[in-house]
Amino acid sequence: MSDFPSDDNDLARRQKRRSKTISGRTLTQREVMEGKELQDWMDIRRPRNRGECRDGLRPCPFVGCKYHLYLDVNPETHSIKKNFPHKEVWELEETCALDVAERGGLTLEEVGDLLNLTRERIRQMEALGVQRLTGVMQSPQDPRS
Repeated sequence: MSDFPSDDNDLARRQKRRSKTISGRTLTQREVMEGKELQDWMDIRRPRNRGECRDGLRPCPFVGCKYHLYLDVNPETHSIKKNFPHKEVWELEETCALDVAERGGLTLEEVGDLLNLTRERIRQMEALGVQRLTGVMQSPQDPRS
């Protein structure tokens, strides 16, 4: 251990647990079918648009939603990334990215805490997003040019 005092942010960062990814290949056909049957059995209709979910249950029970902060599902590889493997859904302070976006302006640190990522990774993602948007705006195919 270092002789230098560390601040609370440094301590929290070292204690943060990394996300865990479950490969889509490891899921058996039986597990996939059980998941589909469970979804049918629950007979809960997922909101189809923001208006239907804005005033819905919180924490949001629909972890399969692309805006839910608990899981990320990759449609190409069928992998599932648990952003908070050390927590249950109901333990999250925020569960919906759309709720967070409507509140507005967050720091990189706050976004990192919500997504269980470092501030630097959030900065990289922001820079990539801006680069992609700038490239789309300058594209010669863009009819608005």
